[in-house]
Amino acid sequence: MQARQRFDVAVYGGGLGGVAAALAAVKTGATVLLVVPGEWIGGQVSAQAVPPDEHPWIESFGCSASYRGFRDAVRRFYFDRYPVSARGRSRPAFNPGLGNVGPLTHEPYVAQLVLESELYPWMSRGRLRVLKHSTLAEAHVEGDRIRSIGVRGRSGAVQEYEARYYLDASELGDLIDKASAEHVIGAESRGETGEPHAPDVADPLDQQAVTWAMVLGYVPEGDYTIDRPEQYDYWRSYRPEFWPGPFLGWQISDYVTHKPRPRPLFTDEVQESGLRYDLWSSRRILASHQFDDEWESDLSAAVWPMMDYFDRPLLGVDEEQRALALEGARQLSLSLIYWIQTEAPRHDGGFGYPGLRPRPDLTGTEDGLAMEPYIREARRIRARFTVTESHLGVEAREGRTGAEPFADTVGIGAYRMDLHPSTSGRNSVDIDTWPFQIPLGALLPVRVSNLIAAAKNIGTTHITNGAYRVHPVEWAVGEAAGALAAFCVREGSAPARVHEDERILADFQRLLRTQLDIPLEWPEIGALTPMSRFGYVKPAASAEFARQT
Repeated sequence: MQARQRFDVAVYGGGLGGVAAALAAVKTGATVLLVVPGEWIGGQVSAQAVPPDEHPWIESFGCSASYRGFRDAVRRFYFDRYPVSARGRSRPAFNPGLGNVGPLTHEPYVAQLVLESELYPWMSRGRLRVLKHSTLAEAHVEGDRIRSIGVRGRSGAVQEYEARYYLDASELGDLIDKASAEHVIGAESRGETGEPHAPDVADPLDQQAVTWAMVLGYVPEGDYTIDRPEQYDYWRSYRPEFWPGPFLGWQISDYVTHKPRPRPLFTDEVQESGLRYDLWSSRRILASHQFDDEWESDLSAAVWPMMDYFDRPLLGVDEEQRALALEGARQLSLSLIYWIQTEAPRHDGGFGYPGLRPRPDLTGTEDGLAMEPYIREARRIRARFTVTESHLGVEAREGRTGAEPFADTVGIGAYRMDLHPSTSGRNSVDIDTWPFQIPLGALLPVRVSNLIAAAKNIGTTHITNGAYRVHPVEWAVGEAAGALAAFCVREGSAPARVHEDERILADFQRLLRTQLDIPLEWPEIGALTPMSRFGYVKPAASAEFARQT
């Protein structure tokens, strides 16, 4: 092992939280090590091929300057590099795919390129080092502090790195585990959290579904039928107790009502809102009619209900069981595509869509699956403060308007508590919320003093994780974590002291507001309504969107 290298801040994980943390830390004066297990940075927006899930006010307010800069850079990339039509360029908020899940559905590799361009200037000046294809081998802990981490690189050799602060932005909370920091997996009980929707008995193996997404094209006259997946027979006959029919089918269980609802690949039926509620339109990431010149087809990201894998958990099991779960998630996604290509009833009569084309050239993989699975739920720290349903749930806060205000707020977010089916056999849970804040105490472990949570592993519960896991909130968490670490280096303070001392906390919040332009509270305007699947309309569902499609 070579001599250890030293940084102010070490970030493990290259998802949105990790990237935001690294950028915030270098902008606040720290030297940073960013350790990325894979090839692409950006996590759910790139390597996992999940277009942004965002709140309905995102085009006007409700995110930090850096997240808005990322969104603007994505649009600018299309304007600079793609033959966007004059009509497309004239739209005030250009949406490359016109997907109805949000106002900025775009290709995953574009996000990767944009984020790389944000990091590289800091790498060039020697303030940031990025290690790709590198995994956490060990964490060396002395008392209540992490002394160093061992990182296994491409060659298999382990290199030791030392930092003053360590941020866990990984998909499963691996640094939390290696550092033996107190944490929770799965579902807490109602008796522990007081949450109306928590189960009566805690179940660590009650974990949200993971989804292995794909990028697809559709060429009606083509035949791109994949090889029959090894587990196809298993998934073809698979039918959870709460599902209205075979899992490989067009009938899904509605997220809220749990009643059967059709979700075909294509439909000619246009809703009153102007949307087509088919799978293809939901996360379409390139709408070819918005571009000049020839285009083979539209592109869509397949992140569909029938791809939710909840057969086995990823946490609380050994490596062999985890590997079986990940392979099961891959096989489920491939099996769905094969079923659609060969057997699925067509919207225009007949069976099978052989023209459905996986695009491995756009995902950097051999089969068109994303580089990584989308993991909704990680290990969660036992935090100095835990966000529960009573802090943001509309039902749990009956008679009160708005979410709980936090004096130690370090950012904001808005999303429903949206829990996909779980490995316990539970159906989906979808709970209305108020737009909320991110409390600093939720980023800080109860004991390990120089570890900061920087992604989906903060002090939320199994229930509230469903609101704090989406793209802009993960970014906001990471940005606050990176800024906190750099602030503590600069001021000679400690995260716990920042949390406890009102004066130091005020100084840190001032830095967030002024230097990084991070909003810490929602504006008090009448437009801020509860986040409900039925109680608000996203910008994508507006009359303008209907005209664009």
